[in-house]
Amino acid sequence: MSRGIGAQALATKGWLKSHQWLLARRASQLGILALFLLGPLAGVWIVKGNLTFSYTLNMLPLTDPFVLAQSLLARHWPETKALIGAGIVLAFYALVGGRVFCSWVCPMNPVSDAAAWLRERLGIRGGAHVSREARYWLLALALLLAAASGTLAWELVNPVSLLHRGLIFGLGATWALVLAIFLFDLFVMKDGWCGHLCPMGAFYSLVGKFSLLRVRATRRAACDDCLDCYVVCPEAQVIRPALKGVDGAGPTILSGHCSNCGRCIEVCAKDVFEFGLRRPLAAAPAQPRVPRVSPAAGKSL
Repeated sequence: MSRGIGAQALATKGWLKSHQWLLARRASQLGILALFLLGPLAGVWIVKGNLTFSYTLNMLPLTDPFVLAQSLLARHWPETKALIGAGIVLAFYALVGGRVFCSWVCPMNPVSDAAAWLRERLGIRGGAHVSREARYWLLALALLLAAASGTLAWELVNPVSLLHRGLIFGLGATWALVLAIFLFDLFVMKDGWCGHLCPMGAFYSLVGKFSLLRVRATRRAACDDCLDCYVVCPEAQVIRPALKGVDGAGPTILSGHCSNCGRCIEVCAKDVFEFGLRRPLAAAPAQPRVPRVSPAAGKSL
């Protein structure tokens, strides 16, 4: 973290604590990839398949629900195990937050993070502006393409699927696509792909909108307005309502766009944020009745 971003947290908490969730996310991403690679490389088939569909220990099916939705719209009825696998994945992400996939599983996340890291160090500011709602239009387009073509048309160009399959079976021309996204995020738009365009991110934000696991600004009264959390967050728009109590909002970040990456937790020297369970907003406390005094009589009314 350059230019003072996170410097106070680093000095206060130390390097390990101020990077703990980043390290955990990288361990998760590499660990999941390693499970897929053990079969082809070492003949140890703990997991077979890829992020689209996989078998774990020859018994647990896991299906990408976004791919399943495209398949159904393309009028290809999947096998029962694929439906079960999608149900398991949906249930998991509905509990822990749909966009946990984006920050803890997706192979494109380190690419986007690397571009954001380098962009900050090079001091690149500004760039193109595209509404974050554009990802929902691309999500709709991907589903419409499946319905119109009868094929999984989006999966032919989906960077997430292509990169993961490429890492397992050989990247080939996928390198060019990954490099293009890296350069786009670096020079054209901060968090351009993951934060504005990726339809998978849009899909999982809908899945996790009501999830239980959340980031909470539990100690928001201690905030010193250093803005470090806004700078490092790939979805900075989700922070303010919980941090500042906008329109009486509670301390829980409720937006489905939050990916539970933990960046705001690490970078905050005041330990304002923490992971916790979703809680209903507390009702505003009743205000004590102040008796009105009659100027003339000097008595309470």
